[in-house]
Amino acid sequence: MDQENISSEKRVFIFLLVLSCMALLLLSALMWWVPYVGLSNISRYLPWVFGLFLAGFVFYSIGGAIILLLTVTKKKNFFFDKRLRAVVIKFIFPLLVAVGKLVGISADEVRRSFIAVNNELVMAEAKKVKPEKLLILLPHCLQNHECGVRIIWDIKRCKRCGKCKIKYLLELAEKYNVPIAVATGGTLARKVVKEVKPDAIVAVACERDLSSGIQDVYPIPVFGILNKRPNGPCFDTDVDLDMVEKGIKLFLGYEKKRTESQRSESGNIKQAKS
Repeated sequence: MDQENISSEKRVFIFLLVLSCMALLLLSALMWWVPYVGLSNISRYLPWVFGLFLAGFVFYSIGGAIILLLTVTKKKNFFFDKRLRAVVIKFIFPLLVAVGKLVGISADEVRRSFIAVNNELVMAEAKKVKPEKLLILLPHCLQNHECGVRIIWDIKRCKRCGKCKIKYLLELAEKYNVPIAVATGGTLARKVVKEVKPDAIVAVACERDLSSGIQDVYPIPVFGILNKRPNGPCFDTDVDLDMVEKGIKLFLGYEKKRTESQRSESGNIKQAKS
C-alpha cells in the first residue's frame, strides 16, 4: 500500500463522506417538510421546534464529518477523545458501503478507503505500548502452499526456508520482541486476540477480513495492511515488510521518537542560523 494508493483510497472515502452529508441534508429537509402541515395544526411552534432539532442533528453530523476530514488530510487528531474512530467504525463505514453501492463503487474499494482512513486515525492517536502487548496478526495464506509444516497454532515451527514472507515476519517479531500469530479466519483471529489481550494490533489480511476485524476488536487500535495477491485470493499471498515494521514502530514509540528528534534538529538548525 504505497502513498499514492493511500491518497487515492482517502479520496474515495472523502467523496462518499461528502455525498452522505448531502444526502443527510436532503433527507432532513424532507423530514421537516412532510410533517410541517400536520404539526402546524397542533401548534404553530411545533414545526420550528422540530426544525431546530433536525438542524442541530445535521450540524452535529456535518461538523463531525469536517473534523474527520481534517484529521484524515492533516494527519492530526482534531478530536479530544477516541469517539471519532468509534463513529467511523460503527456508523460511518456501514453508511459509506451503502452509499458506495448506490453510486457504483465496489464494496472492496470502500473497504480499502476505510482501512486507509482507520490507519490515519490510529496514527493520529497512537499511544506507546509495551512489546508484549503488541500483536502481529497474519493470514495463513502468506505461507507457501507447498510447505508441509503447519504453523497455524505455532508459527515458530516455521523452518525459515525463505520461500514465503513468514521467515522475515518472524525475524521482525523477534527483533522487536512482540507476539506474532497466524489465523485461518475471523473466528480464530478473535480467539488469538482474546488469549493475547493486546493493547494494539498490526494486522495483515484482505479487504473483507481486515475491515471486519477492525470492527470486531474495537476499541483495540489496529494498523491494517492489505496483503498482495499475485496468485489470486487466499493463495501464496505477499505483504510489504516495510509497512509491517512501520506499524510495529508506530505502537512501540519509534516513530514518535524520530519525529521529536527531527523537530529538535530543525529547531537547533534554526537557532544556529539566527
